[in-house]
Amino acid sequence: MRPQLQQAYETETSAALSQYNADIMDQAFIHLERAHILGQQYPLAHARTHWWMLKVGWRRRDVVEMIGQMPRIVGALLFSRLWVPIGNTGGARVPPFKSMPIPEDLHALLMRYGRDSKT
Repeated sequence: MRPQLQQAYETETSAALSQYNADIMDQAFIHLERAHILGQQYPLAHARTHWWMLKVGWRRRDVVEMIGQMPRIVGALLFSRLWVPIGNTGGARVPPFKSMPIPEDLHALLMRYGRDSKT
């Protein structure tokens, strides 16, 4: 992962963990969704985001999220380098193969520093 993209991913992940530790799960999940968009082409970053989504699901006692994240963790490790649905936010209530619109600020980062970018 290029340093600029890594920094943005770590910023979102750090914000998510701060919110998680403050027991503000809705905000933690929003930051995890953003981290997912940024890191989904990189197996370890992708799986790490799903792991934290699983932890948020556990803390919320959200069975759908917990069950939905388990296969996503495995899929992230196995398939991230091959294909990912661009923009997918990664939550269990989102179809795992659905591409989604990317927020403008993240889109600019991905266009400039994403795995398939030319710069």
